[in-house]
Amino acid sequence: MLEKTMRMNYLYDFYQALLTPKQRNYMALYYLDDYSLGEIAEQYQVSRQAVYDNIRRTEAMLEQYEEKLGLLRKYERRRQIIERLKDYISRHYGADAELAALVRELDELD
Repeated sequence: MLEKTMRMNYLYDFYQALLTPKQRNYMALYYLDDYSLGEIAEQYQVSRQAVYDNIRRTEAMLEQYEEKLGLLRKYERRRQIIERLKDYISRHYGADAELAALVRELDELD
């Protein structure tokens, strides 16, 4: 469950601009603020089932966006490469402050 939550949080971060305001609100409350379906339903004066259906449809949409655009996949790959680069630099060029600063700058872009 934690892995799914983390994945949905990342997908939400990358693709939230493609969602409707209602979808954004439901996903933020459910995944980021840890509201229950009942709490969201009460806040929006809809049924718990309506909230559940909306969240599941939105999750499916986020997965489709990722399948087509691959922003999360590319982000994860960049993170891996940056970590390997940092390790390599520390082992072979540890005294090069300029190189370390450039890698740090690159790392902070994400």
